[in-house]
Amino acid sequence: PRGGRRRAEAPVIRVHAVALRSDPDRPTAAAAAVAAVERAADDGAALVVLPEYAVAFDPRGVGSDQAEPLDGPFVAGLARAAARTGVVVVAGTVLPGSRPERAVNAVVALGADGVLGVYRKVHLYDAFGHRESERLEPGDPAAAPLVVPVGDLRVGVLTCYDLRFPESARLLVDAGATVLAVPAAWAAGEHKADHWATLLRARAIENTAYVVGATQRGPGVVGGPAVVDPDGVVLAGDPGRVAADDRGRDADDGPEVAAAELDAGVVARVRERNPSLRNRRYRVVPGD
Repeated sequence: PRGGRRRAEAPVIRVHAVALRSDPDRPTAAAAAVAAVERAADDGAALVVLPEYAVAFDPRGVGSDQAEPLDGPFVAGLARAAARTGVVVVAGTVLPGSRPERAVNAVVALGADGVLGVYRKVHLYDAFGHRESERLEPGDPAAAPLVVPVGDLRVGVLTCYDLRFPESARLLVDAGATVLAVPAAWAAGEHKADHWATLLRARAIENTAYVVGATQRGPGVVGGPAVVDPDGVVLAGDPGRVAADDRGRDADDGPEVAAAELDAGVVARVRERNPSLRNRRYRVVPGD
């Protein structure tokens, strides 16, 4: 392996949160995703988080045109990269739905032995003038949380609009997560970049967990990749970044990486000093 597997057994691991402009053409998008994994491995990372819709992205809306099955070329290519490098990969994809015109917004976690799990987005983005539910099917809120081990840390998976629902993050922490991975294609709009930055920090603080946010780049999206520690301190990246013309169009649409070290000991110390998880008096109950 090029770096990831050797370091995944330590209590401290390196992570890459990646911003990509994923091409609408699936083979082009897949090549960019694999290249990001290889760069992470070369930097000694044990975990890389890629954006929502890393399989292919169209800012006008993603649906069945971007869908491919779990055994399709996108996931297979990332699985080979994960096996080759030893890096655990979290990436957004699109799966076929129950009908030809429908699809599922999903996140796949991949390791040296293949697919570690799949999360299907529970909260569809029917807000700020968007209607994901016109094209996509929601995941089951009662499905088992996706939490995967990486070294001494445990990585829980949610995606984009889920970040606005604290129950989603808390459900993962209740399942043992010490890191929250958030692939996103954060839609542009008034205050939206500030919302992204604020919510990443809020989920970290209230759950005393690391939060790793990865974003799409290019037209129609805002916000930068970031790594936030369990005290809410931004360790890497500029999550509140707004594109040059304030409408989501960057002068540079190349890959952007926020890289940092995640330490299981830091989570333990923060949770001892701030025992809010032990002091809570409510539990998360899945709804309809």
